[in-house]
Amino acid sequence: MAVVVQKYGGSSVADVARLRQVADRVMRTRRQGHDVAVVVSAMGGTTDELLAMAKQVSPNPERRELDMLLSAGERISMALLSMAIRELGGDAISFTGSQSGIITNDRHVDARIIEVRPFRVQDALAQGRIAVIAGFQGVSYRKEVTTLGRGGSDTTAVAMAAALDAEYCEICSDVDGVYSADPRVVTTARRIGTLSYEETQELAEAGAKVLNAQAVEFAKEKGIAIYARATSGPLPGPDPSSDGTVVRKHPPRMPGAVAGVASERDLLVLESDAAPADLLALLDERGVSGKQLHVASGATHLAVSRDNLHDEARLRDGLAARFGQHARLVDGLAAVSAIGAGINATYANVRAGTGALTAAGILPGGLATSSFRITWLVPRERTDEAVRILHRTFIEASPPRLP
Repeated sequence: MAVVVQKYGGSSVADVARLRQVADRVMRTRRQGHDVAVVVSAMGGTTDELLAMAKQVSPNPERRELDMLLSAGERISMALLSMAIRELGGDAISFTGSQSGIITNDRHVDARIIEVRPFRVQDALAQGRIAVIAGFQGVSYRKEVTTLGRGGSDTTAVAMAAALDAEYCEICSDVDGVYSADPRVVTTARRIGTLSYEETQELAEAGAKVLNAQAVEFAKEKGIAIYARATSGPLPGPDPSSDGTVVRKHPPRMPGAVAGVASERDLLVLESDAAPADLLALLDERGVSGKQLHVASGATHLAVSRDNLHDEARLRDGLAARFGQHARLVDGLAAVSAIGAGINATYANVRAGTGALTAAGILPGGLATSSFRITWLVPRERTDEAVRILHRTFIEASPPRLP
C-alpha cells in the first residue's frame, strides 16, 4: 500500500472534540487503502502558554530547558490522537520525535533536521498500524531534545514523508490552502491552486503561516508533493488543487507574475558599523539566526525575527557590552513582501510596489530583492495597509497570466 503522511495543526487540533474529528479523517484515509503516518502539532495555544509560563519563571530561559518544556505540547497531542483513533477501531501507536528517528543538529529552539531514521515508524506501518508522530521536535546527535522553531511540525511531516518514500504529504489546518495574502487582512485574497517549491519557500520566509520554509526545502530535495488543505475539507481527489493548494516543481504561471503578498510584523533590524566578523561571532554565540543579511562599506544590516528570539534582553546587553554605540537593534519595523518566480527580471515590479506605497504615504525604510521576492521595510503600525496596497497593485489589478 502507498504511504501517506498527514500533518494536523492550527485550530484543527484546538481541543479534544477537534482531535476526534482529526481521528475520523485519519480513519477515512486508512479505509481508502493507504498506510498512514500522522504528524500532529500541539493543541491550540499550548506552546504559547508554556512559553508564557517559562517567561514568568525566567525572563531569559535557557534554551535547552525551553526545548524540554515546549516539546511537551506535541506529546500531549500525539497521545490523545492515538487514543481517539483507537476508539474508532484503528490500531494506532504514538512516537515522540526521537522515537520516530528525527535527528537534528545541536541547536536549541530552532534546530534543523539533518537525518531521519524512521525504523520504528516503518515497523509500525508494516504491521498495519497508524503511526502518530509528535511534530516540532527531534533529538540531536548528542541525545538532547530539540525543537524546530515555529511551524516545525510541517518540517517533521515532509522530512518523514521523504524518509518513508510517501506518495504525498498532506498539510491540514484551518485554512483550505495557501492564499495570495492573509484573508483576515485582505478580504479579496485568492486561494492559489498550485505553487512552485521556490515560491512557497519564499512566502514562508516572508511571514506566510501556511507552510514552513524548511519543510518546503525537504520537499524540493526529494520531489515530494505537498497538499495544503483544510482539515474539514474532503480527502484529496483526482485534482487536489481544486479544493486546496498543491506545491510542486513548476506552477502554471508566467515568470514575473506575483503569486502572493506576505508580511512579518514582529521584526527587529540590527544595524552596526562594527567589524562584521566580530558581530556575526556574537550572534552565533547567542544562537541568533537572521533572515536577510546585508554588508556593504563597513555597515551591517540584519533582519531578525522575534518569533525565534527568546532572549532579546540578553542579546541587547551583549551588543551594548561588546560594541557600545556601534551596534543597535531597531524596533517598530515590519517586512512586507511580494513573491513570484522571476519577479525581478526587470525593475518594473520594484517601481510599481514602491510607487504604490509612497503614494499612500508609506515611505519604505529599506528594500531587498531576490530572484523570487521583493521586500519593503515599513512602519509596523501600517503593515496591514501596506499588504492591501501591494495586493491591489500586483494581484487584483490584473487577471492571472497563464503560459
